[in-house]
Amino acid sequence: MSRNRDTKPSRALRGRAGRMQGGRGSGRASAGAVRLWGRHAVEAALKNPDRNHRKLWATREGVASLDGELPADFNVEYAQPADLARLVARDAPHQGLVLECDGLEDVFLDEVMQGDPARPLVVLDQVTDPHNVGAIMRSAAAFNAAAIVTQDRHSPPESGTLAKSASGALEVVPWVRVVNLARALEEMAEAGYWRIGLDGEGMRHNIMQHCDAIARLPMSGAVESLNVSNAAAIALYAMTVRPQE
Repeated sequence: MSRNRDTKPSRALRGRAGRMQGGRGSGRASAGAVRLWGRHAVEAALKNPDRNHRKLWATREGVASLDGELPADFNVEYAQPADLARLVARDAPHQGLVLECDGLEDVFLDEVMQGDPARPLVVLDQVTDPHNVGAIMRSAAAFNAAAIVTQDRHSPPESGTLAKSASGALEVVPWVRVVNLARALEEMAEAGYWRIGLDGEGMRHNIMQHCDAIARLPMSGAVESLNVSNAAAIALYAMTVRPQE
């Protein structure tokens, strides 16, 4: 949606190598927590002051790859790569780092609409694959989007898979979850946003009816369609190069 309508880690870290408990390929975290893995996702979460970090499982090489020092009293447990693999989703590339932390606080639509009106909002209608949502979030960060907006019941939860795909963007792009996406679009119109839908065939009829215009990517016809995350990246790029009024 577009607005404008009219160093090196401390060597004193505590930890031990040993048998990991829980998970065994599921990536499940403790109650009320989320488990993240991979250098970019973990590093971004560690740098996010809004995160409450519980524990880091890591290889020594993984800790050494982090940008900056961790506090000397940070809860770190050193382990072998095979042990870390038991804590994450099957075959997930943990890169020697697995972080358990509290989930992010809720973000509300009226909060993000009070920001810079030149920054677009990215609204996703029933995009349920965490890889796609993570990739879209990464593009949203790259092209300075104000937030992504999803319907709570038809979107993936915050997870390690999504965070890995977002490559750190989960920590910097606000994620607004709404109960009623059509009502959220109405609120955007009231706030002065133009609601531009990308390809009506990929949206529910009610959501398409709440758009001011439907846009399509100019494709050659060699392929029938693009993955939703690729289409979102192209659309966001087009927003950045549109002629200035």
